[in-house]
Amino acid sequence: MTSRAAALARARRVALVVMDVDGVLTDGRMVLTERGDELKAFHTRDGIAVELARRAGLRTAMVTGENSAATTARGTKLGVDAVLVGVRRKGERVDALRRELGLPAEAVAFIGDDLLDLPALQAAGLAIAVADAAPEVKAAAHLVTRAAGGAGALREVVEFIVRAQGAWDAVLAGFIRDHGGVALAPRAKPSPTPLRKRSATRRGKRAR
Repeated sequence: MTSRAAALARARRVALVVMDVDGVLTDGRMVLTERGDELKAFHTRDGIAVELARRAGLRTAMVTGENSAATTARGTKLGVDAVLVGVRRKGERVDALRRELGLPAEAVAFIGDDLLDLPALQAAGLAIAVADAAPEVKAAAHLVTRAAGGAGALREVVEFIVRAQGAWDAVLAGFIRDHGGVALAPRAKPSPTPLRKRSATRRGKRAR
């Protein structure tokens, strides 16, 4: 079982945030048109999360087992550093990416929801499952988001990591100023945990 303190310590070392797509950036449903074109619905808050991560000096990557034009288009629009499609062995591909970037394994955070994500989660320094992930994925995660896949889970993860690294107030202030607003006053007691830690009773139920 990973303690809150241990999860925060892991988050402080993160330099690369890698996310699965279907079930993490989307709710997992695949909508096909009559011509067979695939449609996906992404959450706008996750799009802003990519910008916040970039401002905090974090690299981002999307990885999916599907060969999806929608995923490539979304990643390109947001300026994600790497968009990896058609990947069936995610652990190996994520490991190769972090080696290309010259990063140690503990600098990688991976967000997943289903069984194909387990190898990457097992190899990540910070393993994160979305709220509606498969039980096996939650069991392998250091943290579980409050949000389900496609409902802003990436935003939670980015804020958790940036807060843990002590950069949230500066990143937020810069973002607001650059969009014509006035920086907000820091919270009296900022919490670095928009996520709930994974814990379980002896019966295997997650604690509330």
